[in-house]
Amino acid sequence: MLKQKMQAYDLPQRVMEMGFYPFFRVIESEQDTVVKIGGKDVLMFGSNSYLGLTNHNALKEASKNAIDKYGSGCAGSRFLNGTLDLHLELEEKLARFVGKEGALVFSTGFQVNLGVISSIPGRHDYIIIDELDHACIIDGARLAFAKVLKYKHNDMASLEKILQKCEPDKIKLIAVDGVFSMEGDLAKLPKIIALAKKYKGNVMVDDAHGLGVMGHLGKGTADHFGVTDDVDLIMGTFSKSLASIGGFIAADNDTINYLKHNARSLIFSASIAPGNAAAVIAALDLMESEPERLQKLWDNTHYALKLLKEAGFDTGHTETPIIPIYIRDDYKTFALTKELLEHGIFVNPVVSPAVASTSSLIRYSLMATHTKAQIEESVEKISMIARKLEIFDLIKEHA
Repeated sequence: MLKQKMQAYDLPQRVMEMGFYPFFRVIESEQDTVVKIGGKDVLMFGSNSYLGLTNHNALKEASKNAIDKYGSGCAGSRFLNGTLDLHLELEEKLARFVGKEGALVFSTGFQVNLGVISSIPGRHDYIIIDELDHACIIDGARLAFAKVLKYKHNDMASLEKILQKCEPDKIKLIAVDGVFSMEGDLAKLPKIIALAKKYKGNVMVDDAHGLGVMGHLGKGTADHFGVTDDVDLIMGTFSKSLASIGGFIAADNDTINYLKHNARSLIFSASIAPGNAAAVIAALDLMESEPERLQKLWDNTHYALKLLKEAGFDTGHTETPIIPIYIRDDYKTFALTKELLEHGIFVNPVVSPAVASTSSLIRYSLMATHTKAQIEESVEKISMIARKLEIFDLIKEHA
């Protein structure tokens, strides 16, 4: 039966036959504003390296020095033999940066949400999530014994109705993306916190796409809204603005102590490699010493949004360097992605079942290191191919 099921899955092959398969594209260079694909230069507008630090010399040198001192890996979990003084240094720096008492580093951001969300609420408690939360929040909730409740995206009336149904003396963990990774909009944190206080709930913010982007010096979405003290847990990843791999949770010391001894994805996973930890420390130092890098990211974001809107594109409700360009047709989304790559522009398609076909989009994202000329070239080519594919007609239909 297993073999039959595996053989029956042929959707990728069918898309390949159509010439539209847009995934697992092989990059032959460092992750920068220009990458090599098939030996050709391609402008990268599909990266999460918002601050453009993945090829920064300070991060590369820090990583090399850590490998020289500690080796290539830790050969075990944080719980047993895999905790280095380097990890503790990183955790202290992260906690201080996001404004919490303590922090705990995991091997990936996905593992953070699996471990934290599954271990905090008990069998009679509640996990409450936004319908557009990231997959790792959903999977963490699935692993928990708690009851999982979902509210309409950024709909506070929907959230309140759910909170009203919950037993008042049980844990009610509201887990929400700070920045939604496809739409680029922000969680309504002040209103979520107000409802959490009213119904004795707790708030966890997944700031994978907010750290390094939102708030003073990139301290995140909670800092942006001035509600850091009212958020119970702040989660972040190292694979985006911090240009490495891994993740962390920040909270009060009691919560960190609990998670150190109960989060299974921490206890039973190998710890983050020394080179990765050192690169994150270097990235945090750069974020604090070079605030102009964050300003450049926002200058680029505002400029790209202006050009895209002037061209006639629907960019939804984004408030961040993640800009959705709504196509609202899976076929044309694939076709646009393919032709853009042929014209030297890399973007990411988002199609059904990830979203409804009528909400399919191109995920266009900015880096601090993009130039105005690169942004202009990308928008010009997106517009040219969109006209050819009659995408503007679809946009007008949905206006």
